[in-house]
Amino acid sequence: MLYLDHAASGPVRAEVREAMLPFLGDRFGNPSSHHTVGEDAAGALEDARRRVAAVLGMRPGDVVFTSGATEANNLAIKGVAVAALLRHGRPGHVVTTAIEHESVLASVDHLERVHGVRATRLPVDPHGIVDPAVLAGALQDDTVLVSVGYANNEIGTVQDAAALAAVTAGSRIPLHLDAVQAAGWLPLSGTGADALSLAGHKIGAPQGIGVLAVRGRVPLEPVLHGGGQERDRRSGTQNVAGAVGFALALELAERERDAASARVGPLRDAFVARVQTLVPEAVPTGHPTRRLPGTASFTFAGVSGEAVLLELERRGVVSSSGSACAAGSDEPSQVLVALGIAPEVAQTSVRFSFGHHAAGDPTRIADAVAASVAAVRSR
Repeated sequence: MLYLDHAASGPVRAEVREAMLPFLGDRFGNPSSHHTVGEDAAGALEDARRRVAAVLGMRPGDVVFTSGATEANNLAIKGVAVAALLRHGRPGHVVTTAIEHESVLASVDHLERVHGVRATRLPVDPHGIVDPAVLAGALQDDTVLVSVGYANNEIGTVQDAAALAAVTAGSRIPLHLDAVQAAGWLPLSGTGADALSLAGHKIGAPQGIGVLAVRGRVPLEPVLHGGGQERDRRSGTQNVAGAVGFALALELAERERDAASARVGPLRDAFVARVQTLVPEAVPTGHPTRRLPGTASFTFAGVSGEAVLLELERRGVVSSSGSACAAGSDEPSQVLVALGIAPEVAQTSVRFSFGHHAAGDPTRIADAVAASVAAVRSR
């Protein structure tokens, strides 16, 4: 079985499991407890925080451990916007794009419905690129946050984070990058972002642990209230084992980043080229060069993407039709529609996402794609 859905989730690395095990056994303390068992857990938590901060080029106090990227995105967007509302006494304005992860778009929708915040959803070009000049034109006097995905989870398009950060910095507006897909493939430090969201299960840590790294100068209202953990920004007993595993997974992903990109990118390119040769109607989506090394996505006009996925799995290839968070929806991908792709064509999409340790013959995978599309067309 060839697993090509790493953009949805990947396996926990053996080194990460080993590092976590003591905190699932004898080192079980609550880091908020004021005794030696709790202090041991608190020490491990702070060490993990320091290590994450070092990779991100931020301060340890900027790192907030969360239950995953969905919570991190919610905290970044709602937290910054509500803090600004409380500070100024009136709702502000936020900017995002039409191709963001559902956790970003739903958070913006919430701010509009519940708090009266105004929102601008920037258009993108047919490859999914945000024009920094368009962003600059969308900013208003009361814009309190810009939230953009560093790399798109469905099409793999990579934004010019530095160019976007230059726009927001010039207006003294915080920039939040959803960097979930970027981790392990793209630089996470030096982006110019004021906040970054990350998820453990994309980089070899378990599901259920994530990070929002947000610079201390950015006011942030908590979404979860209760015990005041994470410097009053995220209440709840911390997942110490998860934090320890996340820190190690992030370090390993960063250490392997350049080598993995150099190895996986050509494998992906060979796969895309052969699919286009064998299936002329296959249309790649996303930017042809400014994209994640491990992501390839296509539309196959005239066939059901879900039917192609079932045929692929019969042939030993596991992939997806796009975001796992939208799985089971009958609606076409809002990302593809935002690129100008017709809804009926968007429903034919299939995404293949390779991991750091991708193996397998790209020819064999492409042949399986061609056979699967042919099988669906023959019905």
